[in-house]
Amino acid sequence: MAEPFGANGVSAPQEISVAQVNHLPLVAHFARRLGLVEIVNELVPTQMEVEPGVIALGLVLDTLSGRSPLYHLQTAFGECDRALLFGQELPEEYFSDDNVGRMLDGFFEAGTQRIFSVLSVRALESFPVSAHHVHFDTTSINVFGDYLGAQEETAPFKMAHGYSKDKRPDLKQFVLSLLCVEGNVPILGKIEDGNASDKAINHRLLSEISGHMHKYGVEADAFVYIADSAMVTDANLAQLGERTLFISRLPATYNEHERVILAALEADDWQTVGHLAQTAPTKNRPGASYRLHEGSLGYDRRESLSGSGRALQRA
Repeated sequence: MAEPFGANGVSAPQEISVAQVNHLPLVAHFARRLGLVEIVNELVPTQMEVEPGVIALGLVLDTLSGRSPLYHLQTAFGECDRALLFGQELPEEYFSDDNVGRMLDGFFEAGTQRIFSVLSVRALESFPVSAHHVHFDTTSINVFGDYLGAQEETAPFKMAHGYSKDKRPDLKQFVLSLLCVEGNVPILGKIEDGNASDKAINHRLLSEISGHMHKYGVEADAFVYIADSAMVTDANLAQLGERTLFISRLPATYNEHERVILAALEADDWQTVGHLAQTAPTKNRPGASYRLHEGSLGYDRRESLSGSGRALQRA
């Protein structure tokens, strides 16, 4: 039988495959520039046919497209252009929940923090990202159901009731801590117990941060540590030492907090900074206008500490 021909006499295709990829080719491109697959393959030993780096890239792509349960990954990647995203036509069975589950175990045994750190160093080497301002914060992640073995001593972190930033104190949770540089690029991340204290997490990080930043060629007096008021404790300020600059908010439990606010309200040297919104104000949605006032204070529990603060007033 003769093949059907198109309008120009060219043989028409018998089958057309269509796959929606959206933004994922851009993600895959940056992953190739980062060397994600090669780095993970080197750090995670395995005897499986499936490459650890391919699974890592698959999890990144899936996370940035909406996050599928593990048992849906095979279906999700079965419907996409795998040759485009992975650079090779992989069988969709590579992404079965059994394969991905075994590979996640492999990531844990190899050290997730080690993998994360190597990738972070490569990112700072490969892209024009400044590491001179580091931002630290934590967030709580709620969980549902039972987690067998999660309370054992050997568990890497414990699901527990704690201060819920999502206003769900009825649920158990774990805490994610992140240290980010310019552009919200994370360079250090860790999972903490659900009832971990932000003050204690800050204290541990501050004992390690100088050495960690040294890996990126940034010395203690060349970066500014930015965190919320949980950082401001006697022990944490002592950990910062004399060389590290920081930006934080004075806790409301300190007497100086109320004093500097009252002093700012009585001052007449406020500086107008205008609108801070990224979008211009409109007639129907006028933007707020802001003013700044700068003052100084001393911290009597640590003689060497003095600093300046800025009050922000919205009109």
